[in-house]
Amino acid sequence: MRWSLPDHDETIGKGVNRVSKQLLDVPAYLTTLDAGVEFLLSQQRDEGYWWAPLLTNVTMEAEYVLLCHCLDKVDQARMEKVKTYLLHEQREDGTWSIYPNGPQDLNATVEAYTALKLLGVSPDEERMKRARAFIQSKGGVESTRVFTRLWLAVVGQYDWNKLPIVPPEIMLLGKNQPLNIYDFASWARPTIVTLTIVMSHRPVFRLPEYAQVPELFETDVPPSPPSAKGGNSKFFLMLDKVLKHYQSWSVHPFRKAAEENALRWILEHQAGDGSWGGIQPPWFYALLALKVLNMTNHPAFIKGWEGLDTYGLETPYGGWMFQASISPVWDTGLSILALRAGGLAPDHPALVKAGEWLLDRQIRTPGDWSVRRKKTKPGGWAFQFDNDHYPDIDDTAIVVWALNGLKLPNEARRRDAMTSGFRWLTAMQSSNGGWGAYDVDNNKTLPNRIPFCDFGEVIDPPSEDVTAHVLECFGSFGYDEAWKVVARGVTYLKQAQKPDGSWFGRWGVNYIYGIGAVVPALKAVGVDMKEPFVQKSLDWLVEHQNEDGGWGEDCRSYDDERFAGVGISTPSQTAWALMALIAGGRVESEAVTKGVAYLTETQRPDGSWDEEVFTGTGFPKDFYLGYTLYRQIFPVLALGRYRDALNALKG
Repeated sequence: MRWSLPDHDETIGKGVNRVSKQLLDVPAYLTTLDAGVEFLLSQQRDEGYWWAPLLTNVTMEAEYVLLCHCLDKVDQARMEKVKTYLLHEQREDGTWSIYPNGPQDLNATVEAYTALKLLGVSPDEERMKRARAFIQSKGGVESTRVFTRLWLAVVGQYDWNKLPIVPPEIMLLGKNQPLNIYDFASWARPTIVTLTIVMSHRPVFRLPEYAQVPELFETDVPPSPPSAKGGNSKFFLMLDKVLKHYQSWSVHPFRKAAEENALRWILEHQAGDGSWGGIQPPWFYALLALKVLNMTNHPAFIKGWEGLDTYGLETPYGGWMFQASISPVWDTGLSILALRAGGLAPDHPALVKAGEWLLDRQIRTPGDWSVRRKKTKPGGWAFQFDNDHYPDIDDTAIVVWALNGLKLPNEARRRDAMTSGFRWLTAMQSSNGGWGAYDVDNNKTLPNRIPFCDFGEVIDPPSEDVTAHVLECFGSFGYDEAWKVVARGVTYLKQAQKPDGSWFGRWGVNYIYGIGAVVPALKAVGVDMKEPFVQKSLDWLVEHQNEDGGWGEDCRSYDDERFAGVGISTPSQTAWALMALIAGGRVESEAVTKGVAYLTETQRPDGSWDEEVFTGTGFPKDFYLGYTLYRQIFPVLALGRYRDALNALKG
């Protein structure tokens, strides 16, 4: 698949049309809105869905290079494109970051350096020298996360004995016992299961002599201490020592049964697109696990290997990148909401096509979520094209909400899909009133404390933004049979508000995303917008507006409170702030006027917006996402709500 950016030169006609509208005294924001709608419509795929690249960081491509080496499946032409991509993403100081304009990242730099050396880039090149100097200045490989060191162990550059252990025997734990696999989040669970086999066999696919990286261990700087998130308590460190001692035994009484359970789980959990969990880590580790079990001729391995191409993208400059995941259902649901807000009729042909495509994606079979909700009937949607084991609450809320605004040829089917989705959502509410992303009450803290888990989030407790999307979904069509569910959700949000008035953004950066989700949701379910706690959140937004009229928040706000609400203005974050202020009754305020002007003035001639930074979150502090359609969807959604709010004031 090739990823290409819109061409300015092809949009001169639209630019002229915009000027002609302005000469007719059409308000500038309406011209902007119309152009945004037209551009978003132009991005729809022939099958009816929307899908744009999901950007992350170079560890995806570096690990792809190492995976191909381990599997002995190296396509030299593809590798040249990956090399082009890695070098393109490298910064002047020789390092790589995990998001645009972010700080130097040791893990990404170690992995990219290793991959480039394997791809034939000389360590004597200046760019490699700069990368190596940075790595050595930070304590070398010993200061990296477990996953980075694990990849180096797999290619013979690190001692397996120095890595924390997660043994296959974890598969023998009952579903109600501590540290069983269902205590881990849906994204961590398949990663843990697949890695138990890899870590049990400790394979070594040694790099060729020219590609080995002993220089990355040459440093006079002490390594960084283990991450507290990864578990540095005496009990868990002692437990890891016990497990390592057990690993050294020549006989493991329960190992065969445990590995059989793990393999069975892996084979049962492969997604329709060939992935595991619809995400990169368990997919790569599953292929490694099948490799070490001598199952490269198994249909699951073949399907998994061939499926990798569907997540790959060729860049306009000749590179090749691997997406950590893909977001067609999410992109499509949000696009429908934006286009409806932008003025398209509920039976517009483009929306009908999109709605029918979404109906075909509904999941009617149980998944991992049913372990905690055995009696609940399926009815959710997943993030990706084909990932039936892992429907998620956020996608389901957005899709049900989007379907509610459509008129489809088969209305009975639409209503049935909405009803089953609604009932699934109500059943997935956690005990504290909020909603997590994939599971119910997935909030036990023990998984966070094991030494292996030093990166990312490994549990899935309720979050403010997902809860808000569920409530706004419910508020869009009424919820008589679930009013207690809604009331508990509102209570959760009130209790989760920070003292300064903001709400945390789990899946978007960060407090702007949280407020932008929560305030419209509260309005949708009937909360009085004059309540002091609501107005306090709006005051926070006004205080953090940039001079240019927009809003922006850097990913560093997850690490450093000084960055809360601070960053260059972006179209998506400006739109989130505007939606909160509009819902909160401040449509005629100076802040909203300036924010709308920012969106109007920064729109490109073709009706799109630029956004160079990431505003999506995978794991706060560790992994960030660049949703390339956010910059198009949310400004249209915000401007449409702005128009409707102004019209409502006029009566």
